[in-house]
Amino acid sequence: MPDFFETDDIVKGYDGAIVKRILRYVKPYRGLLVVAALALVVTTLGELVMPVVVQKTMDEALVVSWAALSQDHEGSARVLGLDVPDDAPRALGRVFLRPHDLSTLGEKRKAELQAEGVLDPGPYYLTREAGIRVLPGGVARDVSPGSSINGPVLADGWLVAPESWVGALSPEAARGLRASDAATVKRNALAFLMILGVVLLGTFAQTWTTSLIGQRVMKDLRMDLFTRTTGQSLAFLSRQPVGRLVTRLTSDVETINEFFTSVVVSFIKDLSIMVGVIGVLAVMSPRLALVTVLTLPPVLVATSISRRRARDAFRKQRTWLSKVNAFIAEHVSGVAVVKLFGRERPSTADFEGHDRELMKANLGEMYVFATFRPLIEFFSSTSTAVVLWFGAGFHEGGLISLGTLIAFVNLIRMFYSPLQDISEKYTILQSAMAGGERVFKLMDADERVTDRPVASLPGQARGRIEFDQVWFAYKDQDWVIKDLSFTVEPGQTVAIVGYTGAGKTTIGALLTRMWDVQKGEIRLDGVPIKDLPLGQVRSSVRPVMQDVFLFSGTVAENIGLGLELDRAAVEDAAKAVHAHEFIERLPGRYDEKLSEGASSLSSGQRQLLSFARVVAHDPAIVMLDEATSSVDTETERLVQAGLSELMKGRTTIAIAHRLSTIRHADTILVLSEGRLAEAGDHDTLVARRGIYYNLYRLQYDQEVGSAS
Repeated sequence: MPDFFETDDIVKGYDGAIVKRILRYVKPYRGLLVVAALALVVTTLGELVMPVVVQKTMDEALVVSWAALSQDHEGSARVLGLDVPDDAPRALGRVFLRPHDLSTLGEKRKAELQAEGVLDPGPYYLTREAGIRVLPGGVARDVSPGSSINGPVLADGWLVAPESWVGALSPEAARGLRASDAATVKRNALAFLMILGVVLLGTFAQTWTTSLIGQRVMKDLRMDLFTRTTGQSLAFLSRQPVGRLVTRLTSDVETINEFFTSVVVSFIKDLSIMVGVIGVLAVMSPRLALVTVLTLPPVLVATSISRRRARDAFRKQRTWLSKVNAFIAEHVSGVAVVKLFGRERPSTADFEGHDRELMKANLGEMYVFATFRPLIEFFSSTSTAVVLWFGAGFHEGGLISLGTLIAFVNLIRMFYSPLQDISEKYTILQSAMAGGERVFKLMDADERVTDRPVASLPGQARGRIEFDQVWFAYKDQDWVIKDLSFTVEPGQTVAIVGYTGAGKTTIGALLTRMWDVQKGEIRLDGVPIKDLPLGQVRSSVRPVMQDVFLFSGTVAENIGLGLELDRAAVEDAAKAVHAHEFIERLPGRYDEKLSEGASSLSSGQRQLLSFARVVAHDPAIVMLDEATSSVDTETERLVQAGLSELMKGRTTIAIAHRLSTIRHADTILVLSEGRLAEAGDHDTLVARRGIYYNLYRLQYDQEVGSAS
């Protein structure tokens, strides 16, 4: 069984050249790309800011703790290694700092400064005097320099109180005292919700724009690929399995869409989040950020191993999926042969083997992800536990605040989520690279029939055909047509006959430039067809093929086939070839929907529709390629009557095995092994008793024998 997928790369490493070619299709949508980039920046910043808002709320409103430094020693703070913010509260001859602002001091140095009266660790609660609603009991207005603060003191616009005093207040009094803190919580909560809303809108804009870009790029790429493929020569297309071409135009192009929607944006955002998280952690607490980074090596090793295993599992899964698809396509299309030769049971056994391997491949892929995801969760939890362990010690030593520790836990979760996403998306990236390579390889193939016209016919062609010493081979020097010369005058009917393989059908393909000759020249109305526009040549010659191909659509659409014809013109074409009668008997008449291949019609009816199609297009030259070979005798009488109308006023080339259909041709050309062996009318050739006579006598004997 041929497997058109097995030799293709399923996954491929990152290829910058392929990415550049893909990005060329993005250029027309730069505006959308800018919107997507802005949305990405907004969402990334928003997600990084939200843990910071939580940290600020915790440290500035929920857990308010301060230490005091004598203002007399504020000038020597830099000598002490302290960074005193300009907006630090100042009251009672002291400057108040957060405990973590003292993190550069060792425990021994803190004890020394405390003994010298320079540092008072508190802890104290500070709030603006203007924000106090209710304050029970008496409040001191000042304290002597260097003395302890044992109760609430109002000074310099600040309320300073020991935390133990605040903790002893009744709930009602505490609410009155901490009104400003409650307002800060509400304000930050509103800011958090607003940021969350912006992130949601940004995520929607990012998802929508990237999906829109991906769909439009996919549409443009598919159109270019389809146009390029249909423009290739038959020599190229005959070497390409239809299944492979369909795969290039559908699933391979879809992988490029996934490159935009699932890979590019996700990779950029995930990397931005990870880098941003590390940056925020480093700003919040370099010590704890270092601890966090030291927990990453095992995760990176596990991610690298998982990525390779996922790639191998994905390759195996795609390979067997392709084999199963190919097997199904072949056996469903050939199901009649399978039944006639009793191959149902062996075919089922073969399919069971393929299906079992596909199941194993799917389970292998599931096993990789089922192992990797819990492993990442384990490392994430372990890293969080390590950070909490060290963070608790740092918090106890006054090195970090509680809000910072909580923010670290949230940020670590944010770090591990994209790490898992990147590993899982890596296989999609490889698949997209392989799909892009296959798409562009097909697009780069250029075996189109050359269309560089240097001349043009004035108006419609008259129909004069000349073959001048034409030689043609489908492959190398294996000549199918050898030194062939003949002339057909406008309006003449020329029949071409010969044994199978003599080159009859090839003449029609050469005349319409489906293939180009290697030697000699073919002329239309005295002009070499290579010098004429390809469209003009093919519109001048309309074929009626032996194997009629009808498209899915209505009867009228198949007759018009691209022409904007009114119903009257379509009916006139059908009436000319006697197709109108059977069309009128169809349930939908001319609007009857035909399925793929028009299997609901008989071979004779399909042939009549092909005749009507040619009449509707009104060409100067009609080429009948064994047009009545698949028509029964009764239908043939109708066809012969229609052919006289079809051939009237047109040059006709008739290729036929049934010699009874060409007896009245003006000239009959007899081919033998690619050469012109005989030429003349029917009576002359019969009298000559050559090849034509033998063909005629053999067919006559067969017809008489079958009739008797």
